[in-house]
Amino acid sequence: MYLPQEIIRKKRDNEVLSAEEINFFIQGVANDIISEGQIAAFAMTIFFNEMTMEERIALTCAMRDSGMVIDWSHMNFSGPIVDKHSTGGVGDVTSLMLGAMVAACGGFVPMISGRGLGHTGGTLDKLESIPGYNIMPSNEKFGEVTKDAGVAIIGQTGNLAPADKRVYATRDITATVDNISLITASILSKKLAAGLDSLVMDVKVGSGAFMPTYEASEELAQSIVAVANGAGTTTTAILTDMNQVLASSAGNAVEVREAVQFLTGEKNSRGEIRNPRLLDVTMTLCAEMLVLGKLAENTDQAREKLQAVLDDGSAAHCFGKMVSGLGGPEDFIQNYDAYLPKAEVIKPVYATSTGTVTAMDTRAIGMAVVSMGGGRKVASDKIDYAVGFDQFIRLGEVADSQTPLAMIHARTEEQWQQTADELQQAITLSDEGYQPTPTIYRQIRAQDL
Repeated sequence: MYLPQEIIRKKRDNEVLSAEEINFFIQGVANDIISEGQIAAFAMTIFFNEMTMEERIALTCAMRDSGMVIDWSHMNFSGPIVDKHSTGGVGDVTSLMLGAMVAACGGFVPMISGRGLGHTGGTLDKLESIPGYNIMPSNEKFGEVTKDAGVAIIGQTGNLAPADKRVYATRDITATVDNISLITASILSKKLAAGLDSLVMDVKVGSGAFMPTYEASEELAQSIVAVANGAGTTTTAILTDMNQVLASSAGNAVEVREAVQFLTGEKNSRGEIRNPRLLDVTMTLCAEMLVLGKLAENTDQAREKLQAVLDDGSAAHCFGKMVSGLGGPEDFIQNYDAYLPKAEVIKPVYATSTGTVTAMDTRAIGMAVVSMGGGRKVASDKIDYAVGFDQFIRLGEVADSQTPLAMIHARTEEQWQQTADELQQAITLSDEGYQPTPTIYRQIRAQDL
């Protein structure tokens, strides 16, 4: 029998906690035996003293095991159970295409996603712009749709990693959110409770990223790979760029529209068949999922398979089956434009001068979507699914009187004007040349650590 205060004291004095001590404390959190004050003290000791890799693995496993851990063995899936998680960004719609693409290649993707957080868009908010789509089905329905469509994207049920919910809520009000050990355990406990064979982690880098610097993003990626593999789930992290909006759109319905166009090969709002940066990131993540799931021998073969399922329509078919299986329209892929909500005022915003786009405050662009109602300022806020941007300009392109910064989808002229002002301030123009950053920075596998 352990005493919570002795575990806190031990960590306060920078001693290493045993797996048994960590498990005792986290089980107490899940069972409401540990008080909010004790959680706050525990989090603060970790914030100042950090944790060893063994402690991080123990914390992640304890939080994973604090509630239900899904066991898919009774479903007799014919392929590997694989998933991807992103640290979040703006215009990051990859999950919607990725799940369907991997499913069409023989994988099974039971993806438990989140809502928007701060300036980042939420996959669940995007999917809820589809009429009838149920993000909280029963466990039976979750498994049934995953088996039938190969992919099901839903919200977190209350009995998955419940200890994390309490710990995170306390961290949020005690200035202990930004700590690598606690972030790692929070992300992975929920993902690993989903009963995965393998996981690919998309860690964002840049002005719209969760972590403030490249070095911090890299440190988080390395921690996630070490801890997840240590906890028994084969995991790779890929560092991807978030110095600009990833897709050609940012919002909810506008991103779903682009996702369907991506899957079907229809031209997007900029007249392209697939935004090249979005394609690069999505393909890179999907290819790694196929390699980890042993659905492809190498990245080149994986990319060939993924391109084939885009070309023959089978990826779009999987997405359509997921949507109808979770309560959405049967003909959503064919008639998406009839179902997705539209804003009343849709018109372009131009820069106040001519120049090359050399920088974007991607976080500010995400917050502009939130200000329009496309995200939440407080948890109880209702989402306006129709608002947002599309036809977004990219770094290195020239903004002038013919080329808008973006098309704004607003409810009123007043809202359009306010958003136009925010967007103009968030985008930097210059007469100097633009030095591009990579779309994919690096890949971190367990053997690289």
